[in-house]
Amino acid sequence: MTGAAAGAATTFWGYRLMFAVIKTGGKQYRVSPGDELRVEKLPAEAGAAVIFSEVLMVGDGQELKVGAPTLASAEVKATVREHGRGEKLTFRKYKRRLGYHKKQGHRQDYTLVRIDSITAG
Repeated sequence: MTGAAAGAATTFWGYRLMFAVIKTGGKQYRVSPGDELRVEKLPAEAGAAVIFSEVLMVGDGQELKVGAPTLASAEVKATVREHGRGEKLTFRKYKRRLGYHKKQGHRQDYTLVRIDSITAG
């Protein structure tokens, strides 16, 4: 890729060139501009902009920057799409010969975000 197409292109043969690895909610996610992902519930309203400042790695197809543990000047900007709850998970506990049976369920809250931009700094 040369010329104007190299700077403007975000995909090359279906592969996204710009990506970042962010940390939120105790988990790490590999994201690119335009991605939508579910993260642990964030304290932001739907439609609000959020900034993920814990960026562990940024790559642009040419260069890879790795933090130790984070990149100080990098950030990922995203927009909150919606809040919701995941599907219900049920689990049972049982102890034989004791008459002990227990059934529990859990639904995890999540926030759906859309990645707008990645700034490597």
